[in-house]
Amino acid sequence: MAVGGDRYGRDVLARDPHRPRLVGSAKVAAELGLVVEDAETGWVGAIIRVEKAGGMLTVALEDRHGRERSFRMGPGFLIDGEPVTLVRAAGPGPGSLRRRTASGSLAVAGARARVARQSRIWVEGRHDAELVAKVWGEDLALEGVVVEMLDGIDNLPARARDFGPEAGGARLGVLVDHLVDGSKEQRVARAVEEECEPGSILILGHPYVDIWQAVKPRRLGLAAWPRVGRGEDWKTGLLRELGWRHRTTEDVAAAWRRILGAVGQIADLEPSLTGRVEELIDFVTAPAPETPAATAPTTTK
Repeated sequence: MAVGGDRYGRDVLARDPHRPRLVGSAKVAAELGLVVEDAETGWVGAIIRVEKAGGMLTVALEDRHGRERSFRMGPGFLIDGEPVTLVRAAGPGPGSLRRRTASGSLAVAGARARVARQSRIWVEGRHDAELVAKVWGEDLALEGVVVEMLDGIDNLPARARDFGPEAGGARLGVLVDHLVDGSKEQRVARAVEEECEPGSILILGHPYVDIWQAVKPRRLGLAAWPRVGRGEDWKTGLLRELGWRHRTTEDVAAAWRRILGAVGQIADLEPSLTGRVEELIDFVTAPAPETPAATAPTTTK
């Protein structure tokens, strides 16, 4: 689940538009994540969805700015300036695409959930846990990783101390809200890391005040998340600015269900969250380092 690199780094304007085109075009499977260009419009993006619309098969492309457009599958696409025909990717059944999980990973047909590892991923609250489960739940079940709630960053030091002695070499990954320079969250995280055995814990975070902001606002028809004044309850202020009901805990719960319902796949979340979650999954599922074999004592005759 490595994160990094600009998959849209190619300068599409550097291609000579007057260069003769090949009459034929290679057939390329429309795999999720493949970056292509629509020859007619010049739209460049990664394939994020393949679906039927109006009786025809289409591919949805997401560009570097997170904007989406759908195009009819078939000829008329370019990869590195060369014409290609997009075709359905081979799957477990004739003519079907191989299914992807919500996180974009290739689904493993017939796989069962693995027995839970001792290693854990901790998140601050219920909404964090529900969002992680919705996007990465299938992957986590396959890997045997349990996500648990801390109920706030203030509980991390005591919980980490309790986890360490009983973990038997297990690893702990922690996802923290608002982990930015100078924040309380950063001070707590550093103190916990200093107390723990090196390599046994990884604390990462996103820059948002709350996990809600990690959902791309366009998924809710917003240009951006509203700003909330300092000293005001963030969720209450946000809902008021949006014009949503905000006076009771039931109002907040209903708003979260609406936001969570807008998330269907990893592309609906900000990279500053998705990269951190995938790094934590990699950390807690990495094989334990091999213990060097004991060296027999040297004897002198």
